Amino acid sequence: MSERLFKISISTPEKTIFEGEISSLVAPGEEGYFGVLVDHAPLIANLVPGKITIKDASAQPITFKCDSTGIVEVLKNNVSVLVDAAERT
Repeated sequence: MSERLFKISISTPEKTIFEGEISSLVAPGEEGYFGVLVDHAPLIANLVPGKITIKDASAQPITFKCDSTGIVEVLKNNVSVLVDAAERT
């Protein structure tokens, strides 16, 4: 059974850090960490400093350290993560 994927873009004002298809996202929101899977309801949320974890098409985890606030938008299987600064760990 093939896993369903959705698109994500993680960007700072200077550059796009990651762009591709993933199977899940876990991000630090104002009220705690939250997850996003394929076909998630539309969502706009504020992000706080913490760890952003995604699983790529092969279900391998990729982690980003985010020391700043930001915003995430989920709409029609497209996720945009906008942060001031983040780095892949």
